[in-house]
Amino acid sequence: MKLTKNSRVYIAGCGGMLGEAVYQHFSPRTTVLATDIDVNADWLEFADVRDYTAMQRSIGEFKPDIVINLAALTDLEFCEKNAENAWLTNALGAENLALIAGKLEIPLVYISTAGIFDGAQDVYNDFDAPNPLSIYAKSKYHGEQFVQSHLREHFIFRAGWMMGGGESKDKKFVNKIFQQIKRGSRELFVVDDKAGTPTFTRSFAAGMFRVIESGLFGLYNQVCGGDCNRYDVAVEFVRLLGLGDQVQVTRVSSDHFKREYFAPRPASEKLVNLKLDARKLNCMPHWKDALAEYAKQYRIDVSGPPATSRHSGRSKISVGEDRH
Repeated sequence: MKLTKNSRVYIAGCGGMLGEAVYQHFSPRTTVLATDIDVNADWLEFADVRDYTAMQRSIGEFKPDIVINLAALTDLEFCEKNAENAWLTNALGAENLALIAGKLEIPLVYISTAGIFDGAQDVYNDFDAPNPLSIYAKSKYHGEQFVQSHLREHFIFRAGWMMGGGESKDKKFVNKIFQQIKRGSRELFVVDDKAGTPTFTRSFAAGMFRVIESGLFGLYNQVCGGDCNRYDVAVEFVRLLGLGDQVQVTRVSSDHFKREYFAPRPASEKLVNLKLDARKLNCMPHWKDALAEYAKQYRIDVSGPPATSRHSGRSKISVGEDRH
């Protein structure tokens, strides 16, 4: 489906780190209505995916050509403590938007996560069977299943460790590392027993646009190229900030943070973009190149300019928490 300025795109849950990137990519190219329960920008309107009647009215009045569902509670510990809210937002919210899109006979885009896998194998492609461990993962996987079973015309994109949004929007790993450094920490303790595939929000938004325009409905893994663990990301980010000689990154196991991060997490969330590669739709960069681009947003707050990426060129993903 060709997307033009006349194409009307409704984006729910657009107030987060991924939402900002999707809005920035889609709004110059299409006519967008962006909503969220947290109206934190002047381009957002209020809408709650948990309220079917209100969502039906909001979407119906806009008369979109496609609906994008970015709404999710993504903090794993919060979801464990607030299971009912997690199910209502991540699962029922997905049902509500799928039902509305079905009645309007328009496509729906749903964002899922690498966290739906149990980590029993090293790498997961688009066809591997999920086995979610946490409340967050279970509620997101329910959304996947409902969309697939109720809508023929749908796009599902599975993201990995999300990075993007800068200090104001990023609630995930990269910004947490930065905030520790900003507060004066000169030694960072980072786990090295959790593997995954980083996912840059800007590239993810561009990839969504490209796949939607292809009209090839279905489910897609969409993550950056290469694989790593949390320690690898921290070391590279510190280097890019120009602080490799000033900040020490120390390896620890997940047990080091078992009280703070008690929700079950798979040992590996590494995804491979099998379908995107096969259909020649993969536009995701290598994670080091993406992190180098992202790190530029932080250089004004940390002394020393960021270095350039040591990874040359864009590589095809081989192997592989952060969510939208």
